[in-house]
Amino acid sequence: MSFDLAQNGKVLDNAGVRFGVSALPDKLFGTDGIRGKAGDLLTPELALGVGMAAGRVWNQGQNDSKTVIIGQDSRNSSDMLAMAIASGLTSMGLEVWNIGLCPTPCVSYLTRTMGAVGGIMISASHNPPEDNGIKFFGADGTKLNSEKAIAIENLLKSHNLRGDGNKYGKNIHHHGLATNYQRFLTQSLPADINFQGMRIVLDLAWGAAVEIAPQVFTELGAEVITLHHQADGDRINVNCGSTHLDRIKQAITEYDADMGFAFDGDADRVMAMDSDGNKICGDYILYLWGQYLQEQGQLPNNLLVGTVMANLGFELAWQKLGGKLVRTPVGDQHVQATMWETGAMLGGEQSGHILCHHHHYSGDGIQTALHLASLTRQRGVSLTQLVKESFTPYPQLLKNVRVEDREKRLRWEECEPVRQAIAKAESAMGNQGRILVRASGTEPLIRVMVEAQNHNLVNHWTDNLVAVVEQHLA
Repeated sequence: MSFDLAQNGKVLDNAGVRFGVSALPDKLFGTDGIRGKAGDLLTPELALGVGMAAGRVWNQGQNDSKTVIIGQDSRNSSDMLAMAIASGLTSMGLEVWNIGLCPTPCVSYLTRTMGAVGGIMISASHNPPEDNGIKFFGADGTKLNSEKAIAIENLLKSHNLRGDGNKYGKNIHHHGLATNYQRFLTQSLPADINFQGMRIVLDLAWGAAVEIAPQVFTELGAEVITLHHQADGDRINVNCGSTHLDRIKQAITEYDADMGFAFDGDADRVMAMDSDGNKICGDYILYLWGQYLQEQGQLPNNLLVGTVMANLGFELAWQKLGGKLVRTPVGDQHVQATMWETGAMLGGEQSGHILCHHHHYSGDGIQTALHLASLTRQRGVSLTQLVKESFTPYPQLLKNVRVEDREKRLRWEECEPVRQAIAKAESAMGNQGRILVRASGTEPLIRVMVEAQNHNLVNHWTDNLVAVVEQHLA
């Protein structure tokens, strides 16, 4: 499939949309759509152009639908971006169904089930309040494929976009459609499951999960304690949610809770915590959910898909159960692609971004939390006990180095001192450990991870590598 930059057979002149930024970056789409600071990269002009370009691409596709689903998180800039994108889409004759505040997987689910040509979520996930992002979904509810993303980017860079004559679409508010997604969450659980007698803490990160997550857990009978439970664009993800677990740990102790779940700003990922305050990352979730599916005969080839960040202790324990772990680069799109390629039904990231194709084609923090709570009820034991019986992780340390220079960050592998330092560390640890250095796809960071059987080795080589990265790249 190809996408031309012409309209009515003629290449447009330069009277089209300009985007309010001095220059677009060489690569606009990152690992999770378009992301940056609101008002800097993400201006209303750019959002208008994104809507027009996406509208042009979707109009040239094979889908006859003219509907686009748009949702957003609670950031102060989300309304502005959503309205600007909707203007671009309607100028191309598409009809926008604006869902309002909702989790990212809600947009994915509604796009797939409501016959939409595509979906857009306005969110920067776990990033701070000043950031925002634009995530795209195809008609099947999966992340937009690279061909269409490149087509949108090329149209933006051409500055040759104008509306589609008099074929204007409508912008309709359909906030009630989120109840369809909420119903789907409950229906994805085993029949007759309930959480009566369970006390569960939910950290909602002032974000997209504030309405749906407490409702669904309460309807299933749980006693729910909520933290950061209002939509607040000034505080989304600030010292709370899936990347800051101190408060939920305190609340679990304070309320003598059975478990807790901390979501990020758009609720496509979750971190769990047991009654003893132990963090339960994506590796544990994959192991426990995978073990259950394996026992039910619902895990083809006993296969799980993880990333290069997956703990070696997890992988070895899974192999002892007769399973196999396939590793991909970091990013849910890589996990998703490998799942399609291999036929795997369960995959995810250590960060708590879990994909289960039995139910959904998007990472879904609320659904993951529900299934983990359901698993403890079905097993008849505590989450603490399930984790104790699973595996012992190898010591692993991840440190971030802030590198503002985008070119240096993306081309870090060309830095000879860093390459030499990695080679030296790998040689010293041999088969007792492993190293992963990578540029973040969503933040101006170089991530340095060291994993080994010995804490001293982990600390020594992490500090050594971070120092070299700071000296030569930061």
